[in-house]
Amino acid sequence: MPLWLQGALESAQAAIISALVVVLPLIGVWATDGFQNHTVDFLARLAGQAWLLVHGVPLQLATVNMGTAGLPGSGMLSLIPLGLTLVPFLLAWRAGRRLARASYTDQLWQAFFGALLVYGAFGAATGFVCRTQDVVINIWFAALLPLIPFGLGMVVGARRESGSWSRLIGVDAVDWLARTSQHSRWAGSYFGSAIKAGFVAIMAALTLSATLLAVDLVIHWTDIIAVYEGLKAGALGGGVLTIAQLGYLPNLAVFALAWSSGAGFSLGIGSHVGPLGTAVGRCPRSPSSAHCPPGSSTSAPRPSPCR
Repeated sequence: MPLWLQGALESAQAAIISALVVVLPLIGVWATDGFQNHTVDFLARLAGQAWLLVHGVPLQLATVNMGTAGLPGSGMLSLIPLGLTLVPFLLAWRAGRRLARASYTDQLWQAFFGALLVYGAFGAATGFVCRTQDVVINIWFAALLPLIPFGLGMVVGARRESGSWSRLIGVDAVDWLARTSQHSRWAGSYFGSAIKAGFVAIMAALTLSATLLAVDLVIHWTDIIAVYEGLKAGALGGGVLTIAQLGYLPNLAVFALAWSSGAGFSLGIGSHVGPLGTAVGRCPRSPSSAHCPPGSSTSAPRPSPCR
């Protein structure tokens, strides 16, 4: 089998499996009358839009419900569930290992080209079919942005299988380094050490922020349970809601890091959440938002956006 065709098949398999991970929970909610719209077209478009959001594609909401007044408005939904993004990343990691095992060092690009081409075409087709008057999707974003987690996963998987970057790209690194000067080798060593130190520092900071988030969730556990009970989603709806919350846990860890550093974070245009004050609009009720600090402003107090 040609390498580009094998890469295309691996890519198609990863796209279908990742789509099923998104579709199956939504089918369960749809089958139990969890949506107001009961048509199959609505379910298919919603699943495609969720698949694109998982891959980092922003969704332009042309018409949204603004609070209790029901006023029409617009906004950009770009909050990526990083936990769910691990699904296509791990599928691409598996595909990268399989393609590296089947390729010579100077031919791996052929398999990568076929895989990325098919995955990009799948994203573009999904964006074209699933866009509506209420949800506008940029076709270029739908074709190119999914290639970031998928391509990164393929590269990491192929690197894991090949054992070195030189074998991955077909370049003899030892021979290339031997032809460089001692100063260049020193500079490369210092640069590599700086990258490793920075990576360790980032991972340590994220670990501490995740610990802070876990403590905060435990403290506000009763509030989270109260939100679950207030939503009355049922067993299946609660399970799907829990999966969505787990998908956003890495985002919450990053938010905790931003909050603890003093910089804070934003939940939309004109909003800010920080240790010195919180000023945001209202956000949808969800269990993960039950631990948000009460909303406040320097000019006038606001009610909590998350409770």
